[in-house]
Formats: sequence, structure tokens, C-alpha cells
Amino acid sequence: MPRRLIDRTNTTLERWLPEQRLFMKSDTATRFVRLRPLTQATVLAVGGVLFAWATIATSLLFIDSMSQGSVEHRAAAARSAFEQRLDSLAKERDKRSNEALAAQDRFQTALDQVSQMQSSLLNSEEHRRELETGIHVIQQTLRQVMHERDAARETLAALQDEAGGPGNTLTAQTDDMKQTVDMLSAVLGTTTQARDMAEAQAEDAREEAQKIALAKRQLEERNDEIFSTLENAVTVSMSPFDKMFTQAGMDPDHILSVVRRGYSGTGGPLGTVSLSSKSPAAITEDDRRAQSILQKLDEMNMYRIAADKLPFAMPLHNAFRYSSPFGYRWGRLHAGVDMAVSMHTPVYAPADGVVTFAGVQRGYGNVVKIRHEFGVSTVYGHLSKIRVSKGQNISQGDRIADSGNTGRSTGPHLHYEIRVGGKPVDPMTFIKAAKNVF
Repeated sequence: MPRRLIDRTNTTLERWLPEQRLFMKSDTATRFVRLRPLTQATVLAVGGVLFAWATIATSLLFIDSMSQGSVEHRAAAARSAFEQRLDSLAKERDKRSNEALAAQDRFQTALDQVSQMQSSLLNSEEHRRELETGIHVIQQTLRQVMHERDAARETLAALQDEAGGPGNTLTAQTDDMKQTVDMLSAVLGTTTQARDMAEAQAEDAREEAQKIALAKRQLEERNDEIFSTLENAVTVSMSPFDKMFTQAGMDPDHILSVVRRGYSGTGGPLGTVSLSSKSPAAITEDDRRAQSILQKLDEMNMYRIAADKLPFAMPLHNAFRYSSPFGYRWGRLHAGVDMAVSMHTPVYAPADGVVTFAGVQRGYGNVVKIRHEFGVSTVYGHLSKIRVSKGQNISQGDRIADSGNTGRSTGPHLHYEIRVGGKPVDPMTFIKAAKNVF
């Protein structure tokens, strides 16, 4: 810088920063250091820059610590919501199961009552037909007796005309005929009373039959309402499972068939309703609907079994950050996702399975591999500690390792892979699909 420009700058700055002298005294001499205004301005500028840098760095560290606490809070809230959702689904499943059992019991009781009512109605109808037949026979007999009485009267009148007056024999015959007519009249009165009683009983039977028919219709309407509620509840509960497996690229029908083969035992409150003892004509629509509901409940239980055997759960329960996604980078396939987390964070098995490898592998460092059902396997790399051994059976939620920084790694994290049929797939497919249920 030219001397003239330096002097001019010092002259300008001297109004705010006058020249200072720093005296240093020794035993033999006294010396001083001259601090020109430009020198003072330079020192103040450097100090201001250092102060600003320290302030910004402190703010960034404070914000980072705050955000770390927020992430942990959100993770804890998500885990709490996840557990509450599991409890809610379990309670809902138990509630629907109890409702299905209660509906089945009520349906069976109603069928027994209807059967008894129908038997009583058939007996009443048979008794009424017997009474009608008896009344008809009595009426025919009565008509025949009345014809005979009229004929006897005509014969008596003819004999009286011929004899000119009634004789002793004729009088006796007349008395006998009168007694016969009186007896027939008494029988006719009794028969009439029996007919009236039979008609009253038949009317009572018809009224009872109408009441039974009305009760049957009300029972059918109630059963239809119960079945509709159960069908809607089962459909709503099944839909998230179908969506979860479909989004994960799994065939729900294939999964159900595999689980059904592995869990083929029968019995219990949700066992399949057996209709084989009934003829096709005897199987009602309610029987078919009950069979369909129980089959869907059985499928939902098999879905839950399959969900425990597939890696839909998270391998980390602590707060973490996705630091690298699945896909190609720098021309090479990154076959999993990286979850940045502190050293020695517990790593858990996301599903039931068998450990196929537990040791050191090039690039991965300490690594654990687990084989699950349906041709699915998972890989966990860069571990600081391995807690399982090859051939060990693992259940969902078991602690299998600790996160670390071994192998080709730039910092502590978990490398997580999911392979289907030996080919790597994006783990986020399973993680996002599980959000439909858990």
C-alpha cells in the first residue's frame, strides 16, 4: 500500500481511533510501541470477525442440540403411537371375535327356538285337521239320523191314518222314536260344542303361528344387522393388511397359502364352521355369511402371523437420521439404507428368522444376516458388536447387535438391507407399507 494512502487512512481514522503508545520500561531504558489508527482498526476488525464466528458456531451447536432433542421426542411419540395402535388393533380384534362368537350363539339359540315353534305349529295343525275330520264325520252321521227321523215321522203319520188312531204298539214305537231323537239331539249338542272348541283351538293356533312368524322375521332382521356389522368390521380390519403386503411387493394370496400350510391345526373358538353334515338345501344364507365372517377372521389372524415373519418393524428403536438412501451412487448400487445413529445403539430383529451369517465381511465390517419366511432376508452392517451366532433362531424384537463404524464407513451408523429372493429391494418399501397397519 503506498505510503501516502496509509497516511491518509490514518488521518481519517484518527478522529475515532487516536494514536496510542504502549510503553515498556526496563532497568536501563524506556521504549514504546506506537499503535497507529490503521493498526487499531485492523485489530478490532480481526477481533470482531473472531467474535462473530464464535457466536455463529455456538448458535449452530445450540440449534443442532435442540433439533436432536426434538427428533428424539418425535421418535418417542411415534413409538408411543405405534404401541397404542397395536393395543387398539388387538382390542378391536378381540372385540370382533367376541361379537362373532356371541352372534353365533344367538343365531344357534334362535334356530333352536324357531325349530321348536315350527314343531308346535305342525302339531297344532295336525290336531286341527283331526278335529275337522271328526266334526265332518259327526255332521254326516247327524244328517243321516235326521233323515231317518223324518222318515220315521212320515211312517208314523201313515200308520195313524190307516189305523184311525194310535195303538199300544204304535205308541211304544213313537215313544222309542222320541227317545232316539232326544238322544241324537243331545249328541248333536255335544258335537256342536266340540266343533266350536276345535274352531277356537284352530284360531288360537293360527294366532300363535302368526306370532311365531313375526318373531322369526324380527330375529332374521336382527341377525342380518349383526352379520352386516361384523362383515363391515372384518372388511375394515382386513384392508390395511392387504394394502401393506401389496405395497411391499408381496402376493397376499401366496402369503395366506404358505401360512395356512404352516398352521394347519383346527379347533378353538374361531375354527371353521362345519356345514358338511347338512344337505345343500338345509344350508341357509345366514350359515354362509357366518362361514364367510369366520374365514375372514381366520385370514386376519394369518396376516398377523405373516406380519411377524416379515421385516415390517424397525431395526432401531432409538432416534436416528436417514443419511443415505437405496439406489445407485457414483456408479455403484447402494443396496440398503443408512441410518445415522450414535455408537453402540441397540439393533433389533424386525421379524422372526434364523441367523445365516454373523461375522466380518469385506466392506461391511461386522455384519449379521437373517433369513426370514417367504424368501426374504435382512442384512445389518458396520456393527460395533454382534450379539447372535450363526444358526440361532431369532424372534421379532430380539437384540441382535450394536451399531458402530466398522468396515468401509465414514461415521457411526447402521447399514440396513432387505433382500427378496436374493435380490436387494428398497427397505423403505417395507417401512412405508407398515405405516398402514402399525
